[in-house]
Amino acid sequence: MAAARLCSLRRHLLRPPVPQRGYRGDSPTDSGKDVLEIPLPPWQERPDEPLDTKRARLLYESRKRGMLENCILLSLFAKENLARMSEEQLNRYDRLINEPSNDWDIYYWATEAKPTPAEFDTDVMVMLREFAKNRNREQRLRQPDLEYLFEPPR
Repeated sequence: MAAARLCSLRRHLLRPPVPQRGYRGDSPTDSGKDVLEIPLPPWQERPDEPLDTKRARLLYESRKRGMLENCILLSLFAKENLARMSEEQLNRYDRLINEPSNDWDIYYWATEAKPTPAEFDTDVMVMLREFAKNRNREQRLRQPDLEYLFEPPR
């Protein structure tokens, strides 16, 4: 019995480790073979979309990002700014949140951790960067409740 346990232990210790599959970041030796990239359809401007529909869609898309940091940042930004944005600003915001395929890019640009590419460095990005600074030190721990949608605009 002890001999069998010893043999089992020896086999376990002599077995080569099984490599774990997963994302390894920007490792120079990363082949990328274990990363699944799903092609996204290209962003398309919607020139004939009514403004109320565009605001409602952008509000929804600001809340449903796929990463909590952007869900909170963009939903609070949308609550505060979408109602008073011009049609041109709404189009630039639409492009900003929907054209980049990586939400982390948007977060890094908004928090100034990385420089914003020229095509996204617009007045809307300036507004978002300023909002992200949170100069009033508000608690921003969750998305806003949706009751404000039924309040009259300020």
